[in-house]
Amino acid sequence: MVRSLRLPRYLEIINNMNKPSSKTDTRITLAHGNGGRFMRELIEEYFVKHLHNSDLDVALDAAPISPPSGQLMMTTDGFTVKPLEFPGGNIGSLAIHGTVNDLAVSGATPLYLTLNAFIEEGLEFTTLERLIKSMAEAATEAGVKIVAGDTKIVPRGEGSGVYFATTGIGVGNNNCNLGIDKICKGDQIIVSGSVGDHGAAVMLAREEFGLRGDLKSDAATVFPLTQMATKLPGLRFMRDPTRGGIATVCHELAKATQMNISLKERHIPVNDAVSSVCEILGYDPLYLACEGRVVAIISPDDSSALLELWRQHPLGKQASIVGQFIKDTDSSKVIIETELGGQRIIHELEDEPLPRIC
Repeated sequence: MVRSLRLPRYLEIINNMNKPSSKTDTRITLAHGNGGRFMRELIEEYFVKHLHNSDLDVALDAAPISPPSGQLMMTTDGFTVKPLEFPGGNIGSLAIHGTVNDLAVSGATPLYLTLNAFIEEGLEFTTLERLIKSMAEAATEAGVKIVAGDTKIVPRGEGSGVYFATTGIGVGNNNCNLGIDKICKGDQIIVSGSVGDHGAAVMLAREEFGLRGDLKSDAATVFPLTQMATKLPGLRFMRDPTRGGIATVCHELAKATQMNISLKERHIPVNDAVSSVCEILGYDPLYLACEGRVVAIISPDDSSALLELWRQHPLGKQASIVGQFIKDTDSSKVIIETELGGQRIIHELEDEPLPRIC
């Protein structure tokens, strides 16, 4: 039995599902998720239209793929960002970059993606189209194809405009054997660029702090950087520092290796705009998300070579050796040497300082 207090909303949902949609509609309705003509039109006029170069075949329930020989690697991810669009990207391009980067830092060549879109009733078609266009451009740039997908419409108030969920498939590099267990004492930590750009850009885009600036997200495909790194025999491990930033990555590695990590604050690249935002709002850039950066662990013998390679690429111009693994009787700490020469412990992130960031 439907409770009386919920009956009006229940009737509204039923009426909207039965209400015909027309070409003059500017927003998503529940009818676009009922499996009928309007859902087909939504898929064909927006997703297929802009993802036509991705081998997306809506007539099949499963997509045939023909990966080259090698070990298949798979990843899955979900994306929820507020706002949907921010300086330097949007949730559409972010979904591609995030999935591709997870494969890339694992030493794989990204090839195929699937896409699930959870669209909220009331989202404007113009917004959806911008997101899909951006997604298509990012996929083309990354050299990946979206081969299968699904759409679901959720009632108004039960989403944040749109959520994307992806699965990525790539082929591993047979000559690259990465793993946390490969990390040794003395191995060095290299960051491919400035940290915290994405997190700070999203904060500015929310306009809830009264701040303005021209800061852009660092969201990008890092495959060119990881491809360079995998050619060096001393490469141990790679990770993209998304939620929780490089501080969280370092804590995960310290715990897994039972070693301390020593960072040097003066070597960590932080853009002036990010520093200003963090100083005003009380954030630490080491905990802010990056969406186009790589943290690489590499032997001292090959660290200079990787640094030189990365700095020759536009995505790696600010690459820097920021720390190393050290043995200590009191293990699993992340210690940073401050610019004044002192030391402080970087604590593990517990609170969620910036929700809906990636």
